[in-house]
Amino acid sequence: MEDMHPFPGAPTCTPHVLTYTDGTQRQVYVTGIETPYPHGKLIVSQTDTQGIITQCNPSFVDMSGYTAAELIGQPHCILRHPDMPAAAFRELWDTVQAGRQWDGHVKNLRKDGGHYWVYATVVPNIREGRIVGYTSVRREPSRDKVAAAEARYRNMR
Repeated sequence: MEDMHPFPGAPTCTPHVLTYTDGTQRQVYVTGIETPYPHGKLIVSQTDTQGIITQCNPSFVDMSGYTAAELIGQPHCILRHPDMPAAAFRELWDTVQAGRQWDGHVKNLRKDGGHYWVYATVVPNIREGRIVGYTSVRREPSRDKVAAAEARYRNMR
């Protein structure tokens, strides 16, 4: 996964270095600008067992700021916002790799350095008794739950 570059025309942004579970690092730039979740829409993506994006719907593309071609084949963590603690993703992965559904609030990073909040449900795709990938469906979160998630994640960092 390549480093981000400041988005042309974006307001002042703050650089961050993210370290992923496998030890790789990526430079990202954050503007602090939130894009409101599109009311009444679902954001849907599928990944393989390693978290590589294999499919995404138009709402996912629109909210992420990337094109579908830029997303397909990338690790889903391309959207990881530096405010999200690694422990939150560890919990997600531990849950779905055990074959169970995970639900939670996630702050995602857009290509332009902005962010958006979602309420995500991730389920393992099981065929012939084994996990072959994951489907994630994101819905509009309530603002009070976003505030609670922000506080919880701040305490986890």
